[in-house]
Amino acid sequence: MMKTLSANIEKPIRVFLPENFVISDWNSIAPFFEDLAERPLKTVIDLEKWLIDMSELEAVISEDVSWRHIRMTCNTEDKKLQENFAYFMMEIQPKIQPYADKLNRKLIDSPLTSSLNKQKYFTYLRSVKKSIDLFREENIPIQSELSVLGQQYGTISGKMTVTVKDQEYTLQQAMKFLENPDRLLREDVYRKVQERRLRDKDQLNNLYTELIKRRDQIAKNAGFSNFRDYKFVEMGRFDYTKEDCFRFHDSVKQYVLPLVEIINRYKQNKLGLDTLRPWDVDAEPANQQPLNPFKTGDELLEKTVKCFRELRPFFADCLLTMKKMNRFDLESRIGKAPGGYNCPLAETGAPFIFMNAAGQMHDVTTMVHEGGHAVHSFLSHHLELSAFKEYPMEIAEVASMAMELFSMENWEIYFKNPEDLRRAKIQQLERVITIFPWIATIDKFQHWVYENPNHDFEQRTENWYRIYNEFSSKTINWEGLDVYQKNIWQKQLHLFEVPFYYIEYGIAQLGAIGMWKQFKKNKELALDHYTEALSLGGTKTLPELYEAAGLKFDFSGSYIKELMDFVEEEIKELVN
Repeated sequence: MMKTLSANIEKPIRVFLPENFVISDWNSIAPFFEDLAERPLKTVIDLEKWLIDMSELEAVISEDVSWRHIRMTCNTEDKKLQENFAYFMMEIQPKIQPYADKLNRKLIDSPLTSSLNKQKYFTYLRSVKKSIDLFREENIPIQSELSVLGQQYGTISGKMTVTVKDQEYTLQQAMKFLENPDRLLREDVYRKVQERRLRDKDQLNNLYTELIKRRDQIAKNAGFSNFRDYKFVEMGRFDYTKEDCFRFHDSVKQYVLPLVEIINRYKQNKLGLDTLRPWDVDAEPANQQPLNPFKTGDELLEKTVKCFRELRPFFADCLLTMKKMNRFDLESRIGKAPGGYNCPLAETGAPFIFMNAAGQMHDVTTMVHEGGHAVHSFLSHHLELSAFKEYPMEIAEVASMAMELFSMENWEIYFKNPEDLRRAKIQQLERVITIFPWIATIDKFQHWVYENPNHDFEQRTENWYRIYNEFSSKTINWEGLDVYQKNIWQKQLHLFEVPFYYIEYGIAQLGAIGMWKQFKKNKELALDHYTEALSLGGTKTLPELYEAAGLKFDFSGSYIKELMDFVEEEIKELVN
């Protein structure tokens, strides 16, 4: 059994930096880097103290820039917040990077490093060597430009609104109308949302072109033939290759798309329609109202705390600690960046959850998803070095996606009516399946984009449309809507802000389903495995982290089929 866990997280007492130290400019932090660079290392004890001091500096810097990012996304209309973030990226970060490389080399070149505990430091040292291999002085200004450019997506998208029934809504808020039984209203809102996106189509295309150009240059400077190959190394994808991604795409077509067709035909029959249109996919029949699990962000948080408490009190305590520390911004509003995230805060330990809740079923999923990430932050905060807490994204998304499935056991907290609860679970499990084709589409598109970095808008649109249709449900009728299909990639912020971070969702969804299979057999053992794996942070390899969670690190066709069959049976039990 796992030891008793506590969410009474405390910011560690600083030993290297003054307790009241705040980053103002490069000169304020330069002396600490100089100390680390010049400090003599004579014994292993010296080296380990040096690592702890460097970790403290990294944590302070990481938390500072994270807060700049959080505040900017919470209010994209405040120019000062944008300037604060841009100042860090353009004036401070470029001066940090050469020192970071210098310190990495000092560590790897030190004869004392071979005396460090190999098991404890293996993944960290592997990552440091990777950073040394990739570092190029000429890439520093380009990376700074990219950090600032990428944030323009949130600024552009945060201004997008539509008017429905004489009221202005963000696009996230407007999506709730797509669940409405009134088909004419659904179509009207759907078209308004898509038309609003089209108004900024060229601006976003130009932004994406600028991002691609700079990313390709970074890769070429580092000796790679394309940004995809560079990014696989930078992201530490030590345990799978681009060929594995291609096999994943093929397996989704073979084993997942047939289930998506079954789901969409079920939706069509449920609605009594001759043809299923894009604005029908999330809809309810005329005699059913859309699910209404909460009305305010405060209510969503309160219910999620109760839901988590039923699983394990520790999970709920994590959220309550965050609430005391004002670590939530949950409701959608004009001027707020789109999407949702859990932002780890390296020094204080309790993360920040940002989302755009509008009272929908989807928001419940987002909340428990980000809550899973938050639990991961708490479980790994005890680790000695900041670098040990930098876990692979493929296990980070297991933390969040498994929590979506675990939490379903207690969803009566959101849905008092048994029929609403049944509908909510069906919707969730349908989404578990239908998300795979979109993941494969976005990932395959990125492979094409960066293999062909000099493409023009027309080629981009043509190849997006080709790939999108490879993974599209034939049950949905897109007649007359080609212009929307060809532009729909622009809604995916990952393409602009975190390139190539998307296949992780597919790999992790398989892991989450595997965790849920365990949970259905032995709840307590599955939760023990979950907390044990997450508490390891990034101190083990990805296959070892999966093993600690009681999972296979496997996304072969046969394994995907096995998991899809399991989910299909669970859906059948709810539908029949």
